[in-house]
Amino acid sequence: QVQLVESGGGLVQPGGSLRLSCAASGSIFNIGVMAWYRQTPGKGRVLVADITSGGSTTYADSVKGRFTISRDSAKRTVYLQMNSLKPEDTAVYYCKSTAGYSNYWGRGTQVTVSS
Repeated sequence: QVQLVESGGGLVQPGGSLRLSCAASGSIFNIGVMAWYRQTPGKGRVLVADITSGGSTTYADSVKGRFTISRDSAKRTVYLQMNSLKPEDTAVYYCKSTAGYSNYWGRGTQVTVSS
């Protein structure tokens, strides 16, 4: 059974930083793209950033220059360093991993940016 477990969410003041982690466990091999999405109430999940197995990255325009995605393939872990956080970054953040023709999702971690 494949599990993706996110950690690192929480409450932070505007301008602050958080680092999210997502570790994959179980029978998941040849992981390709790993990604972070976020979702706010009443809206669908939106791509925040993704990273290929070769290290190429993509970012949503709203987070460029503030967020950095990275991965440790040996640990099957993806990270999201979030700096200069804004109230509009408040959301549940989900990690996604693609392996072959399968997509796997974590359960999400809440990030709240508020003073």
